[in-house]
Amino acid sequence: MTRRAMHRTGPADTTDRTDRTDRTDRTDRTETTTGTPGGRGTAAARAARTAGKTAGKAAGGAAAVTAEARAPDATGAGARLLRAAAVAATMPYLALKTAWLAGSDIGIPEGSVLLAPSVFFTVANAVTMAMDAAVIVLALLLTRPWGRRVPAPLLLVPAFTATGLLTPILAGFPAQLALRAVGLGADPAARAAGESFLHGWVYLVVYGGFTVQGLALAGLFVPYARRRWGRLRQGASGMRLPPPTGVAAGAAAALGTALGALYAYWAFGGAAWLGAERAALHSVETGVVSAVHAVCALLAGWCAVLLARGGGRRPVWPLVAGWIGSAATLCWGLYLLAVPFAPGIGEGGGTPSVILLAYAGQVVTGCLAASVLTGFATRRRTLA
Repeated sequence: MTRRAMHRTGPADTTDRTDRTDRTDRTDRTETTTGTPGGRGTAAARAARTAGKTAGKAAGGAAAVTAEARAPDATGAGARLLRAAAVAATMPYLALKTAWLAGSDIGIPEGSVLLAPSVFFTVANAVTMAMDAAVIVLALLLTRPWGRRVPAPLLLVPAFTATGLLTPILAGFPAQLALRAVGLGADPAARAAGESFLHGWVYLVVYGGFTVQGLALAGLFVPYARRRWGRLRQGASGMRLPPPTGVAAGAAAALGTALGALYAYWAFGGAAWLGAERAALHSVETGVVSAVHAVCALLAGWCAVLLARGGGRRPVWPLVAGWIGSAATLCWGLYLLAVPFAPGIGEGGGTPSVILLAYAGQVVTGCLAASVLTGFATRRRTLA
């Protein structure tokens, strides 16, 4: 029995020993191949393969970015035309600024304060020249493939500034030309006062170029924004924004309403708080400017309220009108607040305090409304 049992179990034991030997050989060969005992080499090999794949993907991504940057211009014919118009419209202004910085007096009449040596005007000419040159960069950014990869703040800040500075010109300058055409423009004394600063043709060339720039950039920015941030305007406004944002919106609406009433009063012929000199130069043309400021201040304040309240409305028009109103109110408030302190123009002390308060109110209103816009866009992006 014992021998037969040993005889029956013998082959099985031999097979088990053979299998164990084969597995040991395979393990040894694997360890020998990887170069380290205990399987550590296998993990290292896997890590190396993973690192290789990651590097390959990174290289592929970099190549894709490079290819996108070098891609041919696939912009439609309409966008290319608008881009060319925006770039061409900057040329007269850039040429004038370059000439003035070089010492030329082209377009400047004798006796103008612009002819007096002044660091202020030199710096102002250099800064405004750079701002107009930025329009060229902005037009390229809105139409080239690499423009979609630019971080949002690097695009939105100059776009907001361009909107703010160009919108009142775009709305007011054609209206002033129309009033002149029908004989309702400024009287000869007011026009002579303006031409003592710059020749009349300079205003036509510069503001005509700004009008073309505004139209062209608007035509480029709207489709760009729709492609990149279209989700911000989709659906209803949603939930009410947090209380601090609501307080900012309420303050913007209150200030915007007060400014709108004041500027509307001046727009329709009111002369109180203007001072004797400004009241003497008041005309229908200056009334158009006041009317534009009134509308922009009202848009900034009340669109901020609509966005902060939320609800079931689609936010398209409050978002667009709030962007335009806050940008124009803030940027022109800053500009108008700086002008009275320019040498030879106002020196600050000659400007009535109510007007300075109005300019400061524009700055505050624009800042408050812009903060509401930022909060609304941030919340929509978070929820998207």
